[in-house]
Amino acid sequence: MTFAATVLTLYPEMFPGPLGVSLAGRALEQGKWSLDAVQIRDFAIDKHRTVDDTPAGGGAGMVLRVDVLAKAIDFARAQFLPDAGREIILSLSKDGGGVLSGVRDVAEDLNVPPHHPADGPPPCAGEERPVIALTPRGKPLTQARVRELAAGPGVILLCGRFEGFDERIFAGRQVEEVSVGDIVLSGGEPAALMLLDACIRLLPGVMGAASSGAEESFENGLLEYPHYTRPQEWEGRTIPEVLRSGDHAKIAEWRKRRSEDDTRLRRPDLWERHSGVRVQSASGAQHEVQDD
Repeated sequence: MTFAATVLTLYPEMFPGPLGVSLAGRALEQGKWSLDAVQIRDFAIDKHRTVDDTPAGGGAGMVLRVDVLAKAIDFARAQFLPDAGREIILSLSKDGGGVLSGVRDVAEDLNVPPHHPADGPPPCAGEERPVIALTPRGKPLTQARVRELAAGPGVILLCGRFEGFDERIFAGRQVEEVSVGDIVLSGGEPAALMLLDACIRLLPGVMGAASSGAEESFENGLLEYPHYTRPQEWEGRTIPEVLRSGDHAKIAEWRKRRSEDDTRLRRPDLWERHSGVRVQSASGAQHEVQDD
């Protein structure tokens, strides 16, 4: 099964961007994942292709319209319909037809149960991909959530601009709100690239060694230990002696201690969740840990 990513954006030319090179780029060429960048303006309802409007209640900036966003999401979800249905919907969208009505027409042709807009998103064939809006108001993205997404059929990413989204889109189309950090970006596109990169590297066959991601930061609830390589000495700074000892047990203990110490000092929030409680790693394994 190919991991299928659809990005709904006002700037489709930003994709694949950095995802077209290195590990992600090779995986894209090899068909391990697919990418479809969709222009939100294609779903505007007026001749000027307007996608935003002034905020209700007044205020600065513009807000992305819920009706336009809903049509774009419905279109992306319909990609999992059989090929015949997908082609009809593509034709309808290009001709300016209503995507929701198009989905209903296709559903009848393909014996899919009838759907009404009031029922929420149209039905899809196969496992449905989650729809995620990148927004600073969202729940923080975690490695655990990334692993869940990477194990699924793909993802539909909604990239915001201006002041953000009309709030009604989240409940109206079951859209998950996700934040990549306590920062504000000019749009959701950089955040979408970050989320996709995190998922793609976990797909089977993308990383060279299956164990490459097992000891990284956040996989066990801690920051990863520091790394060193040649030269042994650089500007008076040497590689810790234990790492040159060849004693694997001592090396493992040193790495564990540094991982814990660095987490305690740099990320007390992670350490508080990790220490003295039953925790679940990003890989899904539960284990007991005790404080020093």
